[in-house]
Amino acid sequence: MNFLFNIFSSRAPLHKQSKKTENLDSDYLKAKEFMQWQVLIKRRIKDAILIGLGVFSAGFGLKGFLLPNGFIDGGAVGISLLIREVTSLKLSVLLVLVNSPFILMGFKTISKEFALKTAIGIIALSLIVAFIPYPQITHDKLLVAVFGGFFLGAGIGLAVRGGGVIDGTEVMAISIYRKFGISVGDIILIFNIIIFSVAAYLLSIETALYSILTYLSASKTVDFIIEGLEELTGVTIISVKSEEIREMIINEMGRGVTIYNGERGFGNHEIKNKEIKILFTVITRLEVNKLNTNIKKIDPNAFTIMSSIKDAKGGMIKKRPLKS
Repeated sequence: MNFLFNIFSSRAPLHKQSKKTENLDSDYLKAKEFMQWQVLIKRRIKDAILIGLGVFSAGFGLKGFLLPNGFIDGGAVGISLLIREVTSLKLSVLLVLVNSPFILMGFKTISKEFALKTAIGIIALSLIVAFIPYPQITHDKLLVAVFGGFFLGAGIGLAVRGGGVIDGTEVMAISIYRKFGISVGDIILIFNIIIFSVAAYLLSIETALYSILTYLSASKTVDFIIEGLEELTGVTIISVKSEEIREMIINEMGRGVTIYNGERGFGNHEIKNKEIKILFTVITRLEVNKLNTNIKKIDPNAFTIMSSIKDAKGGMIKKRPLKS
C-alpha cells in the first residue's frame, strides 16, 4: 500500500509541473507575438512617414523647379516629364501610367509589400502634383537643375528607405540584372542615355544638357539618402536565434545563407566564449528594409552588420522562387 501511495503521490507534482510549463510556454508565445506586432507597427509607421516625406519632397522638386522651366529628369519620372512636354498631357496621369509596368515587375521580382508601397507612393505623388500648389522658386536654369534634382532625388531616396520607390527604373534594372546578369548601374545608365538623347532631339540640346545636370544632382542625392550606390548589400547577423533567422532568410526572403562557427567574446562568465552561429547573406538594397523588420521580429537584440558590395558572382546571388 505504501508503494502504491508513493507512485500516485509522485505523479501529482509532475502533473502540476506540466501545467506550469504549458502556461509558461503560452505566456512566452503571447509575449513573442506581441513583440513582433510592436515591431511591425513601428516599422509600418516609419515607412509611411518616410514615403510621405519622399512624396512631398519629389512634388516640390517637380512643381517648384522642373515643370515651370520645362526640364526633365532620368528614369520613369523623366519619361513622364518628356511625354508631358511633347503632348501636354497631365503629369499626374503620366506618372501612374509610366510606372504601372514597374509596379508589376516589383510584385513579381521583389515582394507584394514592396509593390503595394510603390503603388501607394506613386499614386500619392500624382495626387500631390495634381492638387497641391507649390510655389515656383526660380527661373535660373542652373539653380533649377541643381535644386530640382536635389529635392526630386531626396524624395526618391526617402521612398526607398521606406521600402518602396516612386520611380520604377531601378525595379526594371534589378529584374534585368537577375535574368541576364548585366549590372544595375549599366542598365540605368543606358536607359537614361536613351531618354536624354530623345530629349535633345525633341526639345533642344541645351534642355537635354541641363536635364543631365538635374539627373546627376538627383542621383547623388539618392545615393546620399540611401547610404550607398551599390545594388548589393552584404549582411552579417550574430544572434542566439540564428537558426530561426536562417530559416526566415531562406523561406521568406528567398536568399542563400553562409554559416560561420564563432564564439561570443562578451558578457558575464556564464555566457562568455560560448559557441554561436554567424550568418552571412547578400541582398539588394530594396530588400534591406524587409530583412531588418524580420530580424527584429525574431531577435530585437541581434547584432547586424551591413556593408556595400561592388559586385558579386556565383553562389546564390539570384533570388530563388519562394514556395507558395
